[in-house]
Amino acid sequence: MQDTRRPDLKLLEGGVLKEAEETIKADHVGNNPETDSDSATALQLFLDRIPINNSIPGIKNSPVVELKTGDTVKDAIEFLYTKNAFGAPIVDVLDPEIPLTRFPDRYIGFLDFATLVLWSLQVCVCVVMPFCRMLARRLATQYVCVCVYVCMYDYVLLQNASKETDKGNFMSLLEKNPEIGNTKVGELAKSFLWNPFFPVRLEDTLFHVLLLISKHRIQVVPVVEQSNLKVTGFVTQNAVIQLLLQSDGLTWFDSIAEKPLSEFRFENESVSFVYGDESIADALHVLFKSQTGAVAVINRQTRMLIGSVRNGDVYLLMENDKIFRDRKVVTVEEFIRIETSDRDPDPIIKRDMGALLSAGVLQLRNKYRPRMDSPVTNKKTDTLKEAMKNVARTKSDFCFQVDDSQHLLGILTLRDIILQFSPPSMNSNIHGGGFFETALELTGCQIKGGTL
Repeated sequence: MQDTRRPDLKLLEGGVLKEAEETIKADHVGNNPETDSDSATALQLFLDRIPINNSIPGIKNSPVVELKTGDTVKDAIEFLYTKNAFGAPIVDVLDPEIPLTRFPDRYIGFLDFATLVLWSLQVCVCVVMPFCRMLARRLATQYVCVCVYVCMYDYVLLQNASKETDKGNFMSLLEKNPEIGNTKVGELAKSFLWNPFFPVRLEDTLFHVLLLISKHRIQVVPVVEQSNLKVTGFVTQNAVIQLLLQSDGLTWFDSIAEKPLSEFRFENESVSFVYGDESIADALHVLFKSQTGAVAVINRQTRMLIGSVRNGDVYLLMENDKIFRDRKVVTVEEFIRIETSDRDPDPIIKRDMGALLSAGVLQLRNKYRPRMDSPVTNKKTDTLKEAMKNVARTKSDFCFQVDDSQHLLGILTLRDIILQFSPPSMNSNIHGGGFFETALELTGCQIKGGTL
């Protein structure tokens, strides 16, 4: 096997990657040429020798806040905004006399700030119509109500063609609509707004993280402290991409990463978009329905990509009351050009420290996020590795795929990338200890005959 040198690994302590690499070489070089050529197996073995605690030093750099099932939507939004928290795990209110037997027992989900705000706006749009009020009283569950609200959204916008301007700010809107603001966080489970909660321990490996991200649509993987069963930090998809890039030059990594994007079939073949002359309210509605957490903004005349609106931008509705009040009047193109006060003062500085990888992206006011009017892009002819380096360098959660004329072709999310390094089968000699069995149980998967 070729010994390919790689750049200095600033993120890792104690030569973790080098030790893992040499262990894999010892396992594969020499007597078994068939195994030596199996890049997928080698990659799995390699990742299963990289412990989380030694490879991502910034996991504990951001204080973890918690939401309770009994919190109201209004209080949860205000709490996360005040704490500058992107999201929080949801604590189930249990009888204190009942002991916790497994580390996931304390938490039952994860909820982010943007989802709470977008859901509230989506429902409030239709509450203004008496007909919707009648439906809300007659229909049995909140989930059914939300489905009706979503379906009637376009009709409501037509009825509100006068573009009335709401008074006050976002929180006052929730106060005027207590049926929304006083909804309990626990009740939102009916609307499938929670993210599932699948944690890891510090001693678990990167392979475990990839397994969970690839099998579930989770934004972050919580890290649980064994001593007190509480979340101590998060492993983000950004951190996983950065860590995967440290394998640049290894055969089993390059065999995947050096293929052009055109050779992959990603989950998100289509991309949600709005035109620049549509309103902020229109963009927020599309964002709520989007599965990728981002909406492309297109110039109607040229059809060129000019920007994006992301889940991470939703906090601006609370940061700037005027934006909120004028959301049905101000165009998306005007919105994406708004300067915020929390920009990175020097975007050229290389930001690859663990603290920024795992903690910085979990903040609402993330100064390292690219500007809305400066979308991150790649072409179909670019390699997967080039796309990975692009999102890592810009600290973006995705990149748009465009042609030579900046016409939109698709979107590539961090999860799309991570999935390429999570093969569907695994060698039966790969073990992860007790956690691996728990992770498989949580995902509903089993390994039979070396196949997942």
